[in-house]
Formats: sequence, C-alpha cells, structure tokens
Amino acid sequence: MTRLVTTPALAALLALAACSSQGGETKALPPVNVKGASLQAGFGNFDRLVEAAQKEGRLTVVGLPREWVNHGELMDVFADKYGIQVESLNPAANSQQQIDAVATAQKPDVFDLSVDVALANAAKFAPYQVTGWTDIPDEVKAANGTWYAGYGGYMSIGYDPRKMKAPASYAELLQPTGRPAGTTVALAGDPLKNASGFNGVMAASMQGGKFDARKGVQAFAALKKAGAVAAAPEQATAVLDWDYLNAARSAANKANWQVTIPAGSILASPYVQAISASAPHPAAARLWTEFLFSDEGQNILLRGYARPSRMEAMQMKSTLDNEAAGKLPKVNGTPVFLTIPQQDAAKVYLQKHWSQQMS
Repeated sequence: MTRLVTTPALAALLALAACSSQGGETKALPPVNVKGASLQAGFGNFDRLVEAAQKEGRLTVVGLPREWVNHGELMDVFADKYGIQVESLNPAANSQQQIDAVATAQKPDVFDLSVDVALANAAKFAPYQVTGWTDIPDEVKAANGTWYAGYGGYMSIGYDPRKMKAPASYAELLQPTGRPAGTTVALAGDPLKNASGFNGVMAASMQGGKFDARKGVQAFAALKKAGAVAAAPEQATAVLDWDYLNAARSAANKANWQVTIPAGSILASPYVQAISASAPHPAAARLWTEFLFSDEGQNILLRGYARPSRMEAMQMKSTLDNEAAGKLPKVNGTPVFLTIPQQDAAKVYLQKHWSQQMS
C-alpha cells in the first residue's frame, strides 16, 4: 500500500504510535480514566488565560533546539504574539534530562518528550486538555490530559547524492562491502543516550515489520569493522535520523543532501507535550500548549517538516498549510512502531552490547 504524507490519513498513522506491530495485533496504551482539566478550569476563558500568562511574563522551556521542527520560530512567534519572554534551558536535553531539570533551580514549565518517558513520569504532569483536544488521536494522549502528542515523524536516511544513490533499504546502506568508495554512515547521536540514535539502530534492525536489536547492533559493528562509520554525522555520506531533520538539511542545500524513507521499513514515533505540575508559570505553560496545538502552531511545526497531530482535522477544515505538507518526504508502505516493552528490551540489549561491539 502506498501512503503519501499529504493525505488526511496521516494523523491516523500517529494514532498507531503506541500500538503493537507484532502479527498485526494492535494494543492501545492503557487509558487514564480521570476527567482532565480544560481551559475553563482555573481561567474561565482564553482571554483570561492570556491575561494571567502576561502577568507572569515568562515561560521556561527545556530540550527545544531552535532548528528542531521549527521550534525557534514557534518560540519567537509565541513571544511576539503574547509579549511573554521565553527562556530556553539546555536545548540539547533528551527526554529524561528534561524531567531531571525539575529538580534544578530553573524549573521548566513544559516538556517535549518521547512516549516512554512521558508514561513513566505522568504523575509529575498537570492535566490539561487543550482547545483542539478532540482532534488529537486518542491513542497518543492520556485521557486525563497529562500528556498528548504534538507531532511525529519517521526514521529516514539522509545522503549526499553526489557520492551515492538513494539506498533502497537499510540493509543496502549498511552493507560492509560493495559500497561506493569512501562513503560512510553515521547515527544522529549515541544510541545509549539519544532517541534519534537509538531509533536509527532499531530501524536498521527491522525485518518484516518486527524488530531485533541484535541485528541492528551487528549491522553497525560490521560497518565499523569495515571502516565505514563516520566519527560524526557532519562527516558522513549518509545519516540515519528523523525525516524532519534530514528534510530540513535537504531544504538548506538540496544539491548536497537528500532524504529517503526506505519502502517497507518505516519506523515512526511521536513526541508528546506535557505541563509540569510544579510549573513556575502555570498560565504561560497552558497558553504555550494552546498555541502549539492551534492551527498557527501546528502549521509552524509542519513548516519544520514534522507531521502535526491535528493534521487530519486541519486538512478537513481547510486550515492546513498544504504547500508545506507537499514538501514532506514521501512514504511508501505502512509505518510500524516500537511498543514500550520492545523499547525496554532493546535498550537493555544495547546497554549490554553496543559499546563492546563498536569498540
């Protein structure tokens, strides 16, 4: 089946993000059967929320690189629109480091997290259902509003078209022999610490919609032995990374960098948003979340090559930036997703074997 990223079914793909891919069986994340706090809870209406946020005058975010899915523009537009200063802590922080930042003097107000970290820390979040709540697929939000997916993407291969053709598969890219002379491959980060790096290994491990972390580690170990693993992504001929990041690099210099998502090996994952239960600026935190899930905010993410979670609803309402949607990398096949147990098992395996195999 061919699925283009510009179709209304895109949001439905994100809805599968928490489902099992084993044997065609789907299992949704366990629901949280607690009524969520909406805009009306504590603020009355949107104007009062804006007023309260402007009195606070500040929003503290963490783990939001400016170049990541257009977060720089998102923060700038929010600050200009509402007159609220945005303080960005540790833009390179991973999901767990964002949670750990709560214990520091500069407490963050909001988070941008992988699903597994959000599930493990849901008790630390303040329930809040944004105005566009019903547009977010049920499978990627907690029923009580503690966390909910803002956007997602697919693992991809970014490559230098001057030195190699688009790999037809991860296996072709990672073959230790028969490669174009001088070509090298890199992960986007350390798979023991970085979600992009970890998912790159897992994409390489995929066979028939299933995952085997051992195969992914072995593939990179063989490539390392052949001297074809680059010391850093910027030195590589090809990089395994989220499609929105590879697409942004390609947009900056298409002649030197292009992106492909191998057919039949489509690993997808959403990023979810949450408000800290101990947010120093609770009104600004809620206003930021409202902005991120508004048509304006979702289109800003889309222009950063991410797939916003309200994309289907916005397309139906004719509020989607169709030009930006048309620039997303093409997808051919059915996406698959790592379940939480699959992630846990794979992380244990990599902790035991990655460093040893890659030394």
